[in-house]
Amino acid sequence: MTFKLYGMAMSTCTARVLGTLYEIGIDFELVTVDVIAGEHKQPSYLAKNPFGLVPALEDNDYTFFESRAITRYIATKHYGRGTDLLRLGNTKESALVGVWVEVESQNFNPPISAIIFQLVFTPMYGGTTNEQVVEENVVKLGTVLDIYEERLSKSNYLAGDFFTLADLHHFPYTYYLMKTPKAHLINSRPHVKAWWDSVTSRPAIKRATEGMTLI
Repeated sequence: MTFKLYGMAMSTCTARVLGTLYEIGIDFELVTVDVIAGEHKQPSYLAKNPFGLVPALEDNDYTFFESRAITRYIATKHYGRGTDLLRLGNTKESALVGVWVEVESQNFNPPISAIIFQLVFTPMYGGTTNEQVVEENVVKLGTVLDIYEERLSKSNYLAGDFFTLADLHHFPYTYYLMKTPKAHLINSRPHVKAWWDSVTSRPAIKRATEGMTLI
């Protein structure tokens, strides 16, 4: 039985899992959950993810939720196939992947998701962008990206000279950011820009972005 991924291709968290599946080269079925129609709040979906968020992943009798946990599960289960996204064969490299996976989750994601929520999702649902929230988080994200610029001056990717989940986890929100007036946050930092260009040149990432048509 192939994986069943429940979500929406335009969803940042679903895209994170799609990128992982494509990068490793795993057969799966994408079952679209119509979030706009509220399908993610129906009992049948809440049985898969009690928090009512996408995505969820079914692997035979097991069901998982939380996109970062799902990507780690996939990369661990299929270690030795496709790209080694966790560097499981090297303890130190694997630890560095873990460090930068946490950095993305704890430091990068909060400000960039707030920016995208205001610039992309709020107008899409008929709301008004809160420019103060945007600018506050632009400052926060800029501080994080200054650290990235320093790190990426020493290695091609965040955990070293190899592409991993630490890089892949960044692409969905950054993809949307690059279609807004705040793209300068990436473009103005040469090492970050080179890293982003390298990430988005990967066939798996290109495939994952095909359904990200919000903008």
